[in-house]
Amino acid sequence: MTALDDLPITPTTTTVRAACPHDCPDTCAMLVTVEDGRATKVAGDPEHPLTRGGLCVKVNNYQEKTYSPDRVLHPLQRTGAKGSGRFEEISWDEALDTIADTFRARIAEHGPETVMPVSYLGTQGILNGLSVGDAFFHKLGATITERTYCDSGSCTAHVATIGATAGVDPESLVHARYIIIWASNTISTNLHLWPVIAEAQKRGAKVVCIDPVRHRTAQRADWHIPLRPGTDGALALAMMNVIISEGLHDEAYVRDHTVGFDELAERVATATPEWASEETGIPAEDIRTLAREYATTDPAVIRIGVAIERHAGGGQTVRALACLPALVGAWRHVGGGLLQLPLWAHPVNWPAFIHPELATPGTRVVNQFLLGRALTGDLPLDPPITALMVYNSNPMVVAPEQEKIARGLARDDLFTVVSDHFLTDTARYADIVLPATTQLEQHDLMFSWGHFYVTLNVPAVEPEGESIPNTELFRRLAARMGFDDEYFRLTDEELLAQAYDWSAPAMEGITLESLRETGWARLNLPGPDAYAPHAEGNFPTPSGKTEFRSSALEAAGNFVVPLFRQLYEEFQPGGTVDPLPHYIAPRETGEVYPLNLLSPKSHAYINSSAGDQAMQKRVQGEQKVTIHPADAEARGITDGRYVEVSNDRGKFVALADVSDEVSLGVVVCPMGSWAKNAKDGSTVNAVNPFVFADLGNAPTFSDTRVEVTPV
Repeated sequence: MTALDDLPITPTTTTVRAACPHDCPDTCAMLVTVEDGRATKVAGDPEHPLTRGGLCVKVNNYQEKTYSPDRVLHPLQRTGAKGSGRFEEISWDEALDTIADTFRARIAEHGPETVMPVSYLGTQGILNGLSVGDAFFHKLGATITERTYCDSGSCTAHVATIGATAGVDPESLVHARYIIIWASNTISTNLHLWPVIAEAQKRGAKVVCIDPVRHRTAQRADWHIPLRPGTDGALALAMMNVIISEGLHDEAYVRDHTVGFDELAERVATATPEWASEETGIPAEDIRTLAREYATTDPAVIRIGVAIERHAGGGQTVRALACLPALVGAWRHVGGGLLQLPLWAHPVNWPAFIHPELATPGTRVVNQFLLGRALTGDLPLDPPITALMVYNSNPMVVAPEQEKIARGLARDDLFTVVSDHFLTDTARYADIVLPATTQLEQHDLMFSWGHFYVTLNVPAVEPEGESIPNTELFRRLAARMGFDDEYFRLTDEELLAQAYDWSAPAMEGITLESLRETGWARLNLPGPDAYAPHAEGNFPTPSGKTEFRSSALEAAGNFVVPLFRQLYEEFQPGGTVDPLPHYIAPRETGEVYPLNLLSPKSHAYINSSAGDQAMQKRVQGEQKVTIHPADAEARGITDGRYVEVSNDRGKFVALADVSDEVSLGVVVCPMGSWAKNAKDGSTVNAVNPFVFADLGNAPTFSDTRVEVTPV
């Protein structure tokens, strides 16, 4: 007989449904292979209609992140100088006591606004993402941080023009016959939309890419229009000029489903193709061709990217683009209209997580773009910031004025707490570092800003070390601070039950129980072959129509969409705003710094996530700046040599990539590289501006002038 101990052990293998956590429009459905309690593989779910079993380079080895030897797995306390990255392990009790005692002491001395949270979308989940921690800091009375990194200006313009509508179903683009991809490198940043576009292209659609850079997507388009950075609004107004002056607009749709047409026609009468050509660098005849083809090809759709808002006139640019589909009646057709953010279709129950009623009326608001100034005193604050808590973010990489942020984080009197997976550039300055779980170790429910599917994420494995999800972190902190509100005692299961308005029509037939079986579900909306929500108007605006003349901007000025203000306050006064679309030229000129720097999203990183992971670093390569051959030759720059990119805000060193993929006068350095891996310890946000765009307090990262010189 064989002893039981000698019998072979059969490993237990299971597959767990999960969801990609990243701040990306794709929100991929994932399948996690677990062998004997350890995740061994992640793959896309092949049954998902849009993500179709594929995962991008940012996440296709996600299990390596979970088991990385560099992960923070225990609470840490600083032992060396700030920024040195030297820490020792401490217990959770010691960490929580230190945080709570220090918060109380600083509040007793300065008042609660001396504490400032900094967070964004390091994870996009409803439980652990954008709003986690808001209720805690509202209860604490801390400074409220405005988080307008992404789409706040675009959303403000979108809502002011056509309302909070999801617009076109991304899957419906297969029916389009004229597709304009405007300011989006879809293949790198919205990968799973590209097969839909490619299929439409195969069926005869013309794909036009409008972007200063001939990137992966532009190379696959039928027509690439390389306009000057920040001049998109001029091109859009000139398109309207041609459409109206040549009688190509849909008179019946304009009459029945828009307001302000006569005023719009008067406004764009002077926006001739010749004028726009001077602004954009695009030949006037090309502008006429674009306008005519767009107006006379049905269905026609415009897909706008996040980058469209990132210059001085970004908001008004989106206003103009949001007017175009109604002007030509594109909304009449399945696959026609405007695709901005399908998230508007998701009935997420944000107030249940934010709890704006806990905030003290009048609490000050500081935008995260001003973090460097807030920490260094360049932004006078009373009381000053003396305690900072960072989670779901790495401001040393993603926020502008990098040198100021580093100098502020190095202050001896600033107590900093960071919760993260790794010792990020920001965490290296922390006094306390806390270990956060990865997506494979936590519950979450994922909305999407790129499609109509809701996706459930369940833990595939037990948390490594002493890592905990953000939900548990704030439960523990609330208990230490003596907060006894019921919200702070809710379990993850109870939070999941509150994540959506399950009674909303869009959620009919979808429950947590059904999601546990299927992993994902399409919102209860017409299918992509039938979805045309504005064929008969029905826009969610005050008038029920597309508002060429915006009543919201006329009444409220430069407001910030509530989603970006934690819902505690609907509008932010910003003075009078012209209610008609208009052109605002780039703020920075070439008088001192002749080159226009763009800092788009990386191909292998998602913001700063994965910026220190081995495989993604190999794919992305060292920090590079792409420069046109003529600009390189004029400066004595050769391919593959180090150069310094500088302006009066700062500088960074990168490898020169000499290529005609960028236009003359334009240089490109993707964001996401970590400062600690950079040649001189600085990255592209060392030179980017902190000033806001025209609407929604959006960033102006594309409105940046620099000089590039050989090192």
